[in-house]
Amino acid sequence: MPLGTPTRGGVTLAQPTRTDFEDVLAFRTALRRFLHWSEQQACAVGLTPVQHQLLVTIRGHPGDMPPTVGELADYLLLRPNSVVGLVDRAEAAGYVRRCSDGRDGRVVRLELTEEGDRLVADLTHVHLVELHKLAAVLHELVIDGYLIHPEFQGSQAAADPLPPLP
Repeated sequence: MPLGTPTRGGVTLAQPTRTDFEDVLAFRTALRRFLHWSEQQACAVGLTPVQHQLLVTIRGHPGDMPPTVGELADYLLLRPNSVVGLVDRAEAAGYVRRCSDGRDGRVVRLELTEEGDRLVADLTHVHLVELHKLAAVLHELVIDGYLIHPEFQGSQAAADPLPPLP
C-alpha cells in the first residue's frame, strides 16, 4: 500500500533531505543499539529478552490491580495465547505468579515474585542510565533538528504528539 504524501497536522511535508535520512539512520541505529544492549543485559541475569519485557510490563502496569493476560498481550503486541505460554515459562522459572481477581474470580492477574521483582528492579536501574543516553540522541535529532524545519516552526503540528499505533 503506497504511503502517499506525508502530512502532519495538515502540513504537507517536504521530501526528506540527505540530512533527514542521516538523522533517521542515527536514531534507528541508537535505538537498535539500545535494544541489543538491553537483550544482553537480560541474558546476563538469566532472562530471555521477552521475559525481561514481560517483567517490565507487569511492574509498569498502571493502576491498583495487577495486569491480566489480555492487558499483557496488548502491551507486548502478542496474541493472548502466546502470552499464556510466556507466563507459563516465567511462572515455572519463579519470576511471576498467577492470582485471582478480588472482584471477579474468573479473571486471572499476574504478579511478580520476589525474584522477578528483584531482577526487573536491577535491570531497570541500569536501563534508565542508557535511556537517558538514547533520549539525548532523540532530543538532538528531534528538538534541535526536526522541529526547526520550516514546516513545523511555531506550528501546532510540532506540539501535537503522534497518534497511537492502530
